[in-house]
This record gives sequence, C-alpha cells and structure tokens, in this order.
Amino acid sequence: MAHSYTPGLTVTEQTVVRRRRVLPLPGKVLVNTGDRVQCDQAVARAELPGKVYPINLANQLSIAPDEIKEYLVKKEGDLVRKDEILAENKPLIKWFKTEIKSPVTGTIESLSMVTGQVLLREPPRMLDLLAYIDGAVVETIPQQGVVVEASCSLVQGIFGIGGEVWGEIVVAVKAPDEALTPAHLKPDMKGKIVIGGSFLPAETMAKAKELGVAGLVVGGIHDKDLRALLGYDLGVAITGTEQVGFTLILTEGFGTIPMAAKTFKLLSAHEGQKASISGATQIRAGVIRPEIIIPQAAAAAAEAVHAQREGIRIGDPVRIIRDPLFGKIGEVSALPSDLTKIPTESEVRVLEVTFADGARTVIPRTNIEVIEGA
Repeated sequence: MAHSYTPGLTVTEQTVVRRRRVLPLPGKVLVNTGDRVQCDQAVARAELPGKVYPINLANQLSIAPDEIKEYLVKKEGDLVRKDEILAENKPLIKWFKTEIKSPVTGTIESLSMVTGQVLLREPPRMLDLLAYIDGAVVETIPQQGVVVEASCSLVQGIFGIGGEVWGEIVVAVKAPDEALTPAHLKPDMKGKIVIGGSFLPAETMAKAKELGVAGLVVGGIHDKDLRALLGYDLGVAITGTEQVGFTLILTEGFGTIPMAAKTFKLLSAHEGQKASISGATQIRAGVIRPEIIIPQAAAAAAEAVHAQREGIRIGDPVRIIRDPLFGKIGEVSALPSDLTKIPTESEVRVLEVTFADGARTVIPRTNIEVIEGA
C-alpha cells in the first residue's frame, strides 16, 4: 500500500549531518580532508573585487575625451590614495587651475578616450568562509570549499530568519508553554542562543537586540510582529540574509503555540553547550529548514545511523499543519486503511490522532507532519 504523509521536522538526540561550505567565487581552500575544524574557523578564502568608481575627467576639466591622457598625473594601473591628485590642467594663471582628486584609495583600472571617463577600483576585500559547525572535513572542493561532517543533536524548525550564528544554549523559561518575556532576558545572555517557550512578543525581540543575543528559539510569533521587525512582508523566497540583530527560529509556527515537549526537553538537556544555528528557510521545492546543531563527541557518529522511514506508524508523534487545529501535537492512534470522504467530497486516507488531554480527532494524512527523530 502506498504511504501518504508529510515528512516532518527532525528532532533527534543523535545523528550525523554534512554541511557543504562553498565560496561564491573561486578562491583558496585552507584546510585538508580529515582536519578537525571549529564553527568559527575559516575553511576557504576568496578575494571579492573592489567597488568601481567612474570619474568623467573630460567633463570636469572641460576638455575633449581624447585629451585626458595629457592631463592625468597618474597612469592606467597606478595605485592612488584617497584625495591624491588624479588629473589637473595647466592654465597660464594659477588661480584658474583645476585639480581632480581621487574619491577613494584604489587602482586606476581603465580610462576611455571615447567617453573621457576613468574607472577607479577599490582594493579587493577578503571573504572568509567559516565552517559553521564543529566537525571534520570529509571532502575538499578545489578552489570552492569543503564538506564538514559532525555527529550532533539536531532540531529543525518551521520557520526562521537571520544567518548562521553560534553560541551557548540558555533556557530562559521553565516550561514549553511559557512565553518568553523581556524579564527573562539578562545581560549575561549576550552572544548566546536563548530558548523560549510558546510565544515571542515584540518587546522581547527589542530587548534581545539591545542585549546582543545571538539567537532566539521559540514556539511561535505573531506575523504582525515579524513584519514590524523586518519592515516589510516576507515573500516565498529563501530567508537567512536578514539583518535584524539576531537569528530567530520558530519551532511550531505563527501564533501562540507551545514548543513541542520533545524539542524543549532536548534543548534543555543541552543547556550550557555550544550550538550552531541558521534561520535560512525555503518552503518551495528544495525545502530548507532552519536548524539548531549541537555538536557531540565524534566517537558517537557510528551510533547515529537510522533506518529510512517507510511511512507513518501508530505511536508516531505528529503535528497538525492545517486549521482549525493548526500547531497541535499528538500521537497517531489509528491508521484506517480505507478511503474516507471528507467535507470537500474528496475521498482520502485519514488517521486518528490522540492529544495529551485524551481528545481524539480524525484528519487527512496530508494535514499532519511527523516529528521525526531518534
């Protein structure tokens, strides 16, 4: 029989992850296969071309474009410092002298006898590609980057914003259904990954930014607060490049939704340990989940092999992903094999979910996602 279910978020104490770290343009790989690396260690480096500044010398000196070489103090390929003279005229009366100074420090890249323009280019900027996670280099990609492998605990979220950061895990609330308020945040949380519960108000985000918190992990947030934080509505593109002062990961969704007990328990068990997190999210083809990676001892890697899931099973923890029960977490208690007609008149496969309070509901299998893990 074919299986029908939505692959869910991974929440597991022990697994092995591989992260491909690739430069945006060719560069130099700084490590070798087999090397152990730290999350903040540069594994590859490239030179980003400097910004180009065009200067129309012909216009500024009131000369013909093909005459600019006669007025240049510097020549093509020369280094020039900011405010150093690039070109000047030589009038009979010195008060009429015009000097054109360089707006930047850089190199005279080219000049055009047709347009009368000179192009200045700033020095190249060094781009260091960091490992992101503590682990071992299992593959090097010449001039591009590496693949880093780590044995770790892994928690995936529903949605996130912000880039890759790392820091010590701090659990700020006592229970997964407790909201993370400004009072929970302390000055010593600067640079740390703060774990909350069911909800993250706007006031808490403002304080987190003020304190310099590296990351926030909570169950839910109001979409209007996210819009206010970003200053715009998010579309369907990939997130992860936002600059809001911290990285934010939602484990459950939008609204006030208690963090899954399994997720909260796992994160709490690793309080005080270093974690690497990323808010990058993509919900279209090629799904990307925000993640929390907590490195473990390398020796445990051999124990992290899991059998591939073949379908949903009785006893699996699941989260409902459609209204009116969106966000509720329960356990699969029955898997009827026959098709069932739903209010839309469609005949679909359904399952029965039992919640913590003993209540039960029957819903289409496509309306849930499995909370996967060890």
